[in-house]
Amino acid sequence: MDDALFVDVHPLAGAATFTFEAIFRPDGGNAEQRWFHLEENPATGADADNRMLFEIRVVEGQWCLDSFVRSGPHSQALLDRRNLHPLGAWYHVAAVYDGREFRSYVDGVPDGAARIEFAPQGAGRTSVGVRMNKVFYFKGAVRMARFTRRALDPSQFLKVPGAGPR
Repeated sequence: MDDALFVDVHPLAGAATFTFEAIFRPDGGNAEQRWFHLEENPATGADADNRMLFEIRVVEGQWCLDSFVRSGPHSQALLDRRNLHPLGAWYHVAAVYDGREFRSYVDGVPDGAARIEFAPQGAGRTSVGVRMNKVFYFKGAVRMARFTRRALDPSQFLKVPGAGPR
């Protein structure tokens, strides 16, 4: 309810293209939960403008993914409240940027896409379990994450251990 992990590194700093993946289990809780936050410029301790986020929205006992990127004047949220998933199960989520298009996936299935100009972010930090400014704590578990400095195809994504088709 009120714990998180803070790491003094932005694993995708300098990446012009990327895949940001995680395997996690959302268990419910508040309607908005920022559970994985990469942020540029940690020196001030404030919530910087340049960031990448995984968030969820809990809607009527289910959840949907909200992926977000911002770099300079350009930002994009990918959120479709119609793409709902049951709580309490393990999922794979990915945010992919190929230099032209920002895409999100849940269990390898496209969840959103938009064209965006995205400049590489600088050095920074990471929080897992809450947004960097300690609001909107996550209720659930995060099993693993992977950061790749290129756009992966869904066939190359991490797999949820022991998960068969849903």
